This record gives sequence, structure tokens and C-alpha cells, in this order.
Amino acid sequence: MSPRKPNMESSIYFGADGWWHGRVTMGVKSDGGPDRRHRRARTEAEIKRKVRELERQRDQGRAPAAGRKPTVAAWMETYLTDIASLKLKPRSLDDYWSKTRNDIIPGVGKHRIDKLQPEHLERMYRAMLDAGHAPSHVLKVHRILSRALKIAHRRRIVGENVATLVDPPSVDETEANPFTREEAKAFLEAAAKRPTFMRWIVGVGMGFRQGETLGLRWSYVDLEAELFRPEWQLQRLTWRHGCADPHACGGRLHRFEPCPPDCTAHKGYKRGCPKPCTRTCTRHASTCPERKEGGLTFTRPKTRKSRNAVPIPPVFVPFLHDHKAQQDAARETAGELWQEHDVVFSRPDGRPLDPRADYGEFKELLKEARIDDRRLYDGSRHTAGTILNELGVDMPTIMEILRHTQISQTRRYVKGRSHLSKDAMRRMGEFFVPTPSLPTSPAGPNPGPTETRTETADTRTARSLRRRRIR
Repeated sequence: MSPRKPNMESSIYFGADGWWHGRVTMGVKSDGGPDRRHRRARTEAEIKRKVRELERQRDQGRAPAAGRKPTVAAWMETYLTDIASLKLKPRSLDDYWSKTRNDIIPGVGKHRIDKLQPEHLERMYRAMLDAGHAPSHVLKVHRILSRALKIAHRRRIVGENVATLVDPPSVDETEANPFTREEAKAFLEAAAKRPTFMRWIVGVGMGFRQGETLGLRWSYVDLEAELFRPEWQLQRLTWRHGCADPHACGGRLHRFEPCPPDCTAHKGYKRGCPKPCTRTCTRHASTCPERKEGGLTFTRPKTRKSRNAVPIPPVFVPFLHDHKAQQDAARETAGELWQEHDVVFSRPDGRPLDPRADYGEFKELLKEARIDDRRLYDGSRHTAGTILNELGVDMPTIMEILRHTQISQTRRYVKGRSHLSKDAMRRMGEFFVPTPSLPTSPAGPNPGPTETRTETADTRTARSLRRRRIR
């Protein structure tokens, strides 16, 4: 009988080096050769356990792919460059890259992806919180890393997504702070003194996002049918290299050492000195002579629902006609200096409004209207949703106006008012306990029950004896 073992059967033996060895055939490699894995242990029982574990992974189809596993840093670069870039919007992809460079790679980037443990992630999250990062920031880092590890698990690069074993920090949802009706009117009265008045009418009165408002084009405005179609939005994107060697292109701007404590080069930076470059840095694309896909750019909204047409309030239509006439006059005045972008809200030379300048103007209008400081979203979408609810508009209709995909998202945008809650509870109380109609006497209204000030003569003992006799 041949001593050769059958195909796919594992072998265990004691080696001359004093270790027990196990070899398991997992399948076939990409080049057609056999994929045979090796394990070793000090005892026979331990090597049998490791061999059985490999066989179980093989039989269940969960065995990691053959070959040396990449580090977390290498896998994150592969994930963002080749996988996430096919699906994510440019702004989201930039945010993923930023959090990967600044948080994930410094925290766990040197670990091999198959050796990553939940404790490594928990220590990284703890260090980020101690450094002053908000829990929402740490949660976003956790989700990015978890998504990358999920793809690695699907492709059998790792046997398990360890991020699912970690509880990220809990985040309290930011409470909306919309304008009241009086504040909204005061804000628009202050905006009426500026040439951008119609921009704030659309933002506050119709609940458009900033990018959607600044990206509105006349081609998608139907004044006869009274419809806005927000097919595009204006966003500021990060420049990307168009050259063949991004690292060499930004060579003169690379800075590999941290700034000294008394740095004067970045004293005007709100977030302090930027972090040093990595040894393979490919940033600084803004100075690339062949840069592309950056600056103020028209992009599609994130979801198809966001591009649904929105009815224009009829009272706004005359203002829009006047605004278009003023823009036509500005075009004639500018002459050759006019840059045609077909935007509804433009600068004097035809270019779209800068989102940074638009945000600064919002803060100025808050001060002029004597309104407490708040987010731009609070003064636009949250305000529109809340006032629509106060006017008696039902939630599904508000969802259509704000173009949300789920009604639960709309409910987060609508904030209840205390005076409406008080009035609602007053009506609820009157429903359950109606006010009694008291009879009136010839002498006047019934004064109601009066307080008895004389005590009974019976003692407690006498009343107790009387009850006993009755029984």
C-alpha cells in the first residue's frame, strides 16, 4: 500500500528542531500551484488544534488569501485609491484620505492587517479622545476603518473584521437651533439691504443647502411652471495632481520635520501648524502645473432624491424676475469681463458666489439681525422644516420639500416649539378633564366648598367602638 496521503489531507509531524509542524492544503494559488499552509507548536495537542482551525476555515470558505498580508497603512492606501474612489463623491473621498493620514496611519498603520486586534483600536480611540478630538470625529474614523476591513474580509485577506468587536464612543446628536418666525423675518430684513437678498430668500424660505443654492442655474429654473430643479451643487474640491510623479512635483513644499514651538510661518492658521509630510507624500497638488479636478466645481448632489424639483412659492416669482433683470444689466455693464456660468446667484463678473464668503456673510447677517450665533444649516434647512411644521404641513410633504430619502431624517430636521407643546397639552387636558359648569344661585355664583374649622367631639376610641358594634 502506498504511504502517500490522499489529496487535501493534512499532515502532522515532529521536526528535528523540537517543534511540532502541521501542513494543510487549502486549495490552489493564483499561479496554479498548490496552496499549502504551515503551522507549528510546542505540543502535539496545540498543533492539532491549529490544523483543525485551518481545515475548518477551508471547509467553510473563510480561509484568508495566500501571501504575506499588507500593513494597515498599505491596505488603507489600496482601499482608498482603487476601491473607495469608484463609489465615493470627491468631498467624501477627501475626508476619508484626511482621516486616514492624520488618525488611522499614525495610530495603527504599522500593524499587519491580519495581526490587528480590538485592543489596538481601543487604545487609538482613547488617545484621540485624550488629544481633544470630538467623539463624532472618532466615530467617523471608526466607520472608515471598519469599512476598509470589511472589504478585506470579503476578499479573504483577513479572517475577521476586528472593528466589529469594538464599541466606538457614543455621540450625542447635535440639537437643531432653527430660527423662530420673528428671527427669520429679522434675518431677511437685514438681508434685504444686500444684493444677495434672493440667495437668502431661497436658502431660508425653501430650505436649500448652501451648495444647491449657489449651484442653481437658470437652465434648471422654470419661472412659468414655478419650479426649481437642483440638478447641480457648487463645491470646493481639493486639487489633484495631473503629472506622472506627484511626489517629485511637490518636492519644494515637502516638510518632514514638525514645526518648532515658536513657529511664525503658520501663525495665521486657525488649526495650528500642519502635520509633517510622510516620506511618500503626494500632496501639494495646488502648485502642480497640470492640476485637475479642484477649486470651485459643479458636482451632482449625493442622492437622486436631492435632484427632485421643488415648487417655488408664487410670491417669490416677481422677485426672481427682478433679480434676473438686475443680473442682465450687470452682464452688460461688465462687458468682456463677464464670465458666463449661467448661475442664478453670481458675483459682479458672472462667477459663482464663493461658499466661504457666503458663510461669512451669513455670520454678518446674524449680528445685524441681533440673532444668537448658530450654524448655517440651522438658519436654512432646519428653519424651513420647522416653520413648515408650525404652519400645519404634514411630515411626508415636508420630506418631499426638503428632498429627504427617509422620513426619520426629516423628523430630525423639525424641532418642536415650547409654546406649541404647551398649547397642545392644554387642549389634551381639556379633553380628558372638561371644565365643570357650576350652577348659579340668586345670590350670585356658587362660591364652592368651604373649609370646616370645627373638630368633631368623638374621640378615636369612641369611633372604633362604634365600628365594632356595627359589625
